Amino acid sequence: MRAYWNQHIHDLEITKHPVGSRGFFDDLDQYHFEKLHHLLRLVAFDGYRGRSVLEVGCGAGVDLVRFARGGAEVTGVDLAPSAIDLARANFEQQGLHAKLEVADGEHLPFPDNSFDFVFAHGVVQYTADPRRLVEECRRVLKPGGEAVFQVYNRISWLNALGQLMKVGLEHDDAPVLLKFSIGEFRRLVSGFPKVRIVPERFPVTSRLHGGWKGAVYNGLFVGAFNALPRSLVRRFGWHLLAFCKK
Repeated sequence: MRAYWNQHIHDLEITKHPVGSRGFFDDLDQYHFEKLHHLLRLVAFDGYRGRSVLEVGCGAGVDLVRFARGGAEVTGVDLAPSAIDLARANFEQQGLHAKLEVADGEHLPFPDNSFDFVFAHGVVQYTADPRRLVEECRRVLKPGGEAVFQVYNRISWLNALGQLMKVGLEHDDAPVLLKFSIGEFRRLVSGFPKVRIVPERFPVTSRLHGGWKGAVYNGLFVGAFNALPRSLVRRFGWHLLAFCKK
């Protein structure tokens, strides 16, 4: 698993700038929040000033940088050494500080009750033991703290469209790729006394797919789907986010 993720970091293909350059990180940030624009509404990146934030699966540090800019004391871990190298370069170029280390989310190297906030976006579905990862995040979270997890929704528009159009999902060749129903996800995070699950990630235009399939998706499907009342289609969002209080 480490070997795979050392070679396959999210979204590297969307930029033509040299890996590790300022233009490279700027492109990653722009694309990340273009397709995941709901995160800016749902996650208070600037709401943890002076408080401790841990990101599990931090990748190149795109989200973690946002917490650091907001004044949080940030720590990031990732299974892949290449991701941690990129995250260090990202923080250094922006003059920000973070504790960054290679670590397995199923075995976090921190004492109990260490962090005010734990962010694990896009990692649960790729781990061999998702319950262990969730419980590790709960263990290192302080009482009264909040954790945010994100997984892929099996009963979603993108899962159905991918099968219909025979277009593979991103990282569908990963050693582990799990999808959850809302009920399954709720059971996975049931160790937290308070849980709110929010379906998100509705269709936005894609830069990754070309040809006639890309034209149909961008030119027809995105507009048609988003014209439907959100109350009817919300449960079919591709991402499920769990906001969990300890």
